Amino acid sequence: MDLATVLGIVLGFGLVIGSILIGGSLSAFVDIPSLLIVFGGTIASTLTAEKLPRVVGAIKVAKNAFRVPSGDAVASIKRILELSQIARKEGLLALENEKIDDEFLGKGVRMAVDGLPPEQIRETLQAELVSMKRRHSRGQKLFKFMGATAPSMGMIGTLIGLVQMLQALDDPSSIGPAMAVALLTTMYGAIFAFMIFNPIAEKLERYGAEETANMTVIIEGIDALVKGQHATVIKEKLEARLPPQLRQIEAA
Repeated sequence: MDLATVLGIVLGFGLVIGSILIGGSLSAFVDIPSLLIVFGGTIASTLTAEKLPRVVGAIKVAKNAFRVPSGDAVASIKRILELSQIARKEGLLALENEKIDDEFLGKGVRMAVDGLPPEQIRETLQAELVSMKRRHSRGQKLFKFMGATAPSMGMIGTLIGLVQMLQALDDPSSIGPAMAVALLTTMYGAIFAFMIFNPIAEKLERYGAEETANMTVIIEGIDALVKGQHATVIKEKLEARLPPQLRQIEAA
């Protein structure tokens, strides 16, 4: 689990709730109609904008924001260099018994061991990379849409509250609840957008970029492995895709 995501959300809500408690009562900031307008309206708009299966799929992708990315380009390069040494000394078939933790790398190695042509291996792995990027892109766009919609729903709630308040100017007892709806919907919209939806979209985008980098390194590594390139050549080729501060990998 990615503790940064959990800590960020908990800390954010903790600071908001703590600030409220310091200045008054928490119950004054709880308004069910305002919550229904913002959260319910955001979900309704999202369902209107997307097909239901895609919304469900995007929500499943959102779970990645709470998990540490499975792929690590540096670790993948190290493992590919180890495999290249084994393949050069004992042949590609010797890789059949190697334990490979990365599922994508393992798939590429299995195809190499099976003797598939390099072009076919690359094409298959590239197709999986494109599919992954498409799935992640949908999740990112969904949460960005929700992040943009929540404040708008808050504005709608504010307008509703103001209309109710203006209609009840002759009844002082009704002005307070109407004003609460007007103000709290704006606050709820900002909280949902800037503490949940937008941060999750940003983290999904970053994790997607990291996973893309890892899969790209693996594709190039498997291609070099099948072609029997020297470990030093593979190392230089793959390290070129890393930031300078990460290029400290020793060839096996």
